[in-house]
Amino acid sequence: MDIVVDTSAFIAVIVNEPERNKIIEATKGHTLIGPGSIPWEIGNAFSAMFKRNRLGLEEAIKGLEIFKSIPIRYIDPDFANAVSISKQSDMYAYDAYFLDCALRQKAPILTLDSRLKETAQSLNISILEV
Repeated sequence: MDIVVDTSAFIAVIVNEPERNKIIEATKGHTLIGPGSIPWEIGNAFSAMFKRNRLGLEEAIKGLEIFKSIPIRYIDPDFANAVSISKQSDMYAYDAYFLDCALRQKAPILTLDSRLKETAQSLNISILEV
């Protein structure tokens, strides 16, 4: 089964947050998919963590190595659809790319972002809970 995994879930695995093991177990044996923006979002999340002193540079570099080891199949978004979702849901396009991916691939989404979950539910996208 294909599973759309958003940046929040990847970060939880990379920096060993409490949900880490549940995420790994829920995705084991499945194909992880998402928009091609994921690597940039990981870098942006790390920079935000630097500002809050939650992560050091060495940890971020190790985290990037962990991220590179995770097999992800990137899906090109339908930008018109993603922008439409963004407008309709009052969310950033980066979040809408994940929803567009889930809709078009008919795949559940795994996210730790409560707002993304709510919007996914309103679009009848299955949520993979952890």
